[in-house]
Amino acid sequence: MLVALFEEEETTRVLLTRRASHLRRNQGEVAFPGGRLEEGESAVQAALREAFEEVALEPSSVEVVGELSALATVSRPSLIQPVVGVLSERPRLRANPDEVSEVFDVALSELTAPGVFREEMWTIPDGSSRPIYFYDVCDPPVWGATARVLKELLDLLGEGCPAE
Repeated sequence: MLVALFEEEETTRVLLTRRASHLRRNQGEVAFPGGRLEEGESAVQAALREAFEEVALEPSSVEVVGELSALATVSRPSLIQPVVGVLSERPRLRANPDEVSEVFDVALSELTAPGVFREEMWTIPDGSSRPIYFYDVCDPPVWGATARVLKELLDLLGEGCPAE
């Protein structure tokens, strides 16, 4: 998955998508561009390829600056590797309707505004509990793996979540 950041009017923004409603999994959910690795591909190569396929983000416009912690979800036990990239300007994007119904961006400051972040403890199929994060910046809210990646990114940037 590609976590693409860009600056606009002195505000850092992050690129997000809404998954197409006809997909087999996670229909209509907010996500980063991303998908499965192809044979012989690195996480960076896959993230750039998938972003191009899903939203027409030109790979040469992305300066890869690092990776966040790999994560697994309850529904997909294989690891997801978030790749962080910086864009020099707002990208011109086009949603691939086979995969994405909408492409949009959110200011990091919106994600850290009071009342936007919340956490719930959920019991997962193995009987253990874990926190599930939500960012109420759109409908439906950003949650699941996307919210976990955003939380790690914000924590690393020192943005964190506002005090309740």
